Amino acid sequence: MPSARPPVTVVIPARFGSSRFPGKPLAVLMGKPLIQHVYERAQVSPGIAQVLVATDDARVRDAVKGFGGTVIVTDAPYRTGTDRVAAVAQQLAGQVFVNLQGDEIALHPGLLSDLVTPFLESGAGMGTLKRRMTSEEDVRNPGVVKVITNQRGEALYFSRAPIPHVRDGQAGDVAVGLHYVHLGIYIYTRDTLLRMASLPTGVLEEAEKLEQLRALEYGIPVRVWETAHPSLRIDTPADLEEAAVVLQRLVPC
Repeated sequence: MPSARPPVTVVIPARFGSSRFPGKPLAVLMGKPLIQHVYERAQVSPGIAQVLVATDDARVRDAVKGFGGTVIVTDAPYRTGTDRVAAVAQQLAGQVFVNLQGDEIALHPGLLSDLVTPFLESGAGMGTLKRRMTSEEDVRNPGVVKVITNQRGEALYFSRAPIPHVRDGQAGDVAVGLHYVHLGIYIYTRDTLLRMASLPTGVLEEAEKLEQLRALEYGIPVRVWETAHPSLRIDTPADLEEAAVVLQRLVPC
């Protein structure tokens, strides 16, 4: 008989402080704090055993409790969301953890399924998602992280730069099948997650400010699966208005 699938825990790191958007988890979007949108979308994804928020702030804690969510306060100065998720994993049972950004709203339950299902079948230690890029503006935008992979579907590199560079085109041109946005959603086995948190910050990680580069620098393969399902990323206050329009159009209230 096939072995049972291990339960999957989704951890949403939610720092209150942000240089570009202080208090972002509590920003109001269609009458709810942003963190509630992220939490509720994760809850309806199939195959998820538990969803919880990991925060450093009592205001976020209280907001999560206010809408009936589960929250753990992790107030140490962790380097990245991965390190905060690892701190939560040390307090919980479980073998598989998802790090879902506190500003990434899934617009379809299949988004997380596109990560969880193949990961559990793969034997990989760490995985993430990519989506085909269609916007030249996004290719050039350093706020949009790009990923390139090898023939086995493993990440070769993540960058804020427009990679890969197409020599015979204009800088930033979108090439079909070459340019992919990286979604900041990660899945790890417990052992890989705790190993990641134990490693020093990598030089590439520090330069690009991308925590996933720590894995590549220390030889941890990162499997990348493609999704066509949409999501909303809230980086600045200006993104809230656009997000409200999209949610009203695509997602029933």
